[in-house]
Amino acid sequence: MTEDDPDQAQIAEGAHTDFSEDMSYGDYLALPKLLGAQNALTTRHDEMLFIIMHQTAELWMKLIIHELGAAMENIRRDDPQPAFKMLARVSRIQAQLIQQWDVLSTLTPTEYLTFRDELGHSSGFQSHQYRTIEFLLGNRHAKMIEPHRHDPEILGGLESVLNSPSLYDEVIALLHRRGFGIDPSCLKRDWRKPYAADESVQRVWMEIYRAPGEHWEEYELAEKLVDLEDWFQQWRFRHMKTVERIIGFKTGTGGTAGVGYLKHALDFYFFPELWQVRTKL
Repeated sequence: MTEDDPDQAQIAEGAHTDFSEDMSYGDYLALPKLLGAQNALTTRHDEMLFIIMHQTAELWMKLIIHELGAAMENIRRDDPQPAFKMLARVSRIQAQLIQQWDVLSTLTPTEYLTFRDELGHSSGFQSHQYRTIEFLLGNRHAKMIEPHRHDPEILGGLESVLNSPSLYDEVIALLHRRGFGIDPSCLKRDWRKPYAADESVQRVWMEIYRAPGEHWEEYELAEKLVDLEDWFQQWRFRHMKTVERIIGFKTGTGGTAGVGYLKHALDFYFFPELWQVRTKL
C-alpha cells in the first residue's frame, strides 16, 4: 500500500501525530531501552534468537511473580475468588512459555555451538526470577540461592520468599481457618524446606472432592492449583526435551548435569495431595 493510498489516509485520519510534548507508545513501554538490550557477544546470526527467547521468558516470569503474589495476598485475606483469575492467568502464561521452546528448538546443535563458549558459566539455572517462582510454589532448597550471593538485592529477595509461606502453605492455612481438619504441624513448619505430603491435608482434599457442591470455592481453588502445576510440568518437560535436542547430554554451561538435572526436576510435586487424591477417590 502506497503512502498516498486514500484508504490508508482515511483510516489514519484523526490519529494523533505530534508527540513532542505527549507520551508516545514507545515512551510508555520504554522501547529504546528494551530493544537496545539485545547485546550479542558474537556476530553469529542465531545468537539473537537465543537472547530474545530468554529475555522474553524473563518478562513472562516477572508477570507470573506479580500474579502469584497477588493471589497469595487474596488467599491470606480469606478472599480466594480473585485469586482464581490470577492463577488461571499464570497457567496461560505457562502456555506461552511452552510455545517459546518451539521457537528455540529451531536452533540446531551446530548453530548453538558457534556461540555457546561465549556464554561462559552463565545459565538459566541462575535465573533469580525462576528461582523465586519455584520458592513461591514450594520447591525450596536453601542452597539454590548460592549463585546470587554476589548481589545483595537479589539475595535479600530470595531469602524473604524462602522464609515465608508458599502458595500451598497459604491455601492449607485457609482450609484450617475454614474449619477443615488440618494438622497444626502443617501450619508451623520450617518454611525453608520443601513441603512434604501430609495425611490430614489429603483427607481434607478428599472431603472437598467428594462433596464439591458443599465446598465449591475450595474445590475450585484446588482445580486452579492442579491446572497451574500441570502447565508447569509441561513447561519443565518441554524445556528438558529442547535442551536434549540441542546439546544432548552435555553438562550445562552453569555446571549442572543438563538434561539429567531437568529430568530430576520432573519428579517434584508442588501440591502432592491434590495428585494423590485422584488415586484415592
